[in-house]
Amino acid sequence: MGAICGESSPGQATIAPVADCLFCKIVAGDVPADKVAESDRIIAFRDINPQAPTHVLIIPKDHYPDLAALAGSDGALLTEIAVEAGRVADAEGVADNGYRVVFNTGPEAGQTVFHVHAHVLGGRRLEWPPG
Repeated sequence: MGAICGESSPGQATIAPVADCLFCKIVAGDVPADKVAESDRIIAFRDINPQAPTHVLIIPKDHYPDLAALAGSDGALLTEIAVEAGRVADAEGVADNGYRVVFNTGPEAGQTVFHVHAHVLGGRRLEWPPG
């Protein structure tokens, strides 16, 4: 199980919170974010450098450095992120025409914040291959 940023659960193995993690600071409320959704386990907010008209990030409140760490530890949380991506697409009005969900994993894939996050992109034609 991951650690809720800045917290840990007694008797459970946790991934130590990262003090300089931007997303941990958003979870803690120390850094503002334009939130579009929140639950007990996740937060969705607008990307500050959008690459499409709709560009929302979905992060777990638990700190996992990347998709592989999350998938290996908490499949239910990964599913919750996927479900929320669909909800965000609906709410943003991009579900019918199409949207993309991206997890960048590792520096060569373009991951710059090492707290797992899904990008929900839509509102324009997205080319293939990306990048």
